[in-house]
Amino acid sequence: MTFVRACGLSELEEDTPKRVELDGTPLSIVQTEGEVFAIHDICSHANVSLSEGEVDDCHIECWLHGSRFDLRSGKPDSLPATRPVPVYPVKIEGDDVLVSLTQES
Repeated sequence: MTFVRACGLSELEEDTPKRVELDGTPLSIVQTEGEVFAIHDICSHANVSLSEGEVDDCHIECWLHGSRFDLRSGKPDSLPATRPVPVYPVKIEGDDVLVSLTQES
């Protein structure tokens, strides 16, 4: 599995999504509850950026229609979204947040 640098850990604020793009793939990087997650940044219900939404209880909420996605699995737990969004493996090396574009789910 190949990991690439997405951002610096010091660039992240707790519960505040950061939008990055790796090899043309839009990602939302989120630090919450002591972990860092990488989730596809586009809502599966509407073509909007999840990184503009709010983070709460290890979920990110789409700002447009209110669907919430689990940051660990990408699965929606509220309508109108019914399809999950991809999540990606993350590892931390020093201040670097590294992401593999190989999907976990």
